[in-house]
Amino acid sequence: MYAEERQQVILDRARTRGRVDVAALAEDFAVTGETIRRDLIMLERHGVLRRVHGGAIPVERRGFEPAVSTRETLMPQEKALIAKAALAELPAEGTIMLDAGTTTARLAGELPGDRELTVVTHSVAIALMLTARRNLTVMLVGGRLRSRTLATVDGWALRALSETFIDVAFMATNGVSPEHGLTTPDAAEAMVKRAAIASSRRCVLLADHTKVGNDYFTRFAGLKDIDTFITDAGVDRSIAVEIAEAGPRVITV
Repeated sequence: MYAEERQQVILDRARTRGRVDVAALAEDFAVTGETIRRDLIMLERHGVLRRVHGGAIPVERRGFEPAVSTRETLMPQEKALIAKAALAELPAEGTIMLDAGTTTARLAGELPGDRELTVVTHSVAIALMLTARRNLTVMLVGGRLRSRTLATVDGWALRALSETFIDVAFMATNGVSPEHGLTTPDAAEAMVKRAAIASSRRCVLLADHTKVGNDYFTRFAGLKDIDTFITDAGVDRSIAVEIAEAGPRVITV
């Protein structure tokens, strides 16, 4: 197993279990403790784990969120596949919502040039990406800008979304599980996500397999609020079945 593959398994295990231990990982992978410690240092540098005595915990368990620049480097192939699959969910015309997130940003880059759409977003990065597209009308939701996610939040954003009708909302999440639905670390962003879903006719969740089975601080939607969930083939099949049984159509790519 290559170091990158081992590090991804370590990260997945930390997110699933809440903690990983150096000694147990060394035994499972048949490598030295020093090798595992180097893996944990690398994952900490990427902003996804925080080392503690004898092991590490995922940063989100401590209330930390990786910055956009960090999240953009994670699961790039999976996010690209999810974004391409999401194109099938676009309406022929009308209004879509692109939630703030790196997978929804991938979808923004894939939007076809032969379709007239209004794109509502509270992501400054997505709005800037689409500003030159002549076939798109971009509506940037205002509000307080969170520097960590480059997303607008709070009252201005909520008022704008309450007066907006959206045909399809493409949503991002930090975690999705059968027990707690869709969750995110920040309460202000959760409120905006909740308002976007409430304003939409259909809701499509885009999330790679590392988000599945994880729970974060604030719940913003139940599985019954999601019409379609698109994820990658690395998802735990048993959890995917549980999610599908709770409501949404699950598509793996």
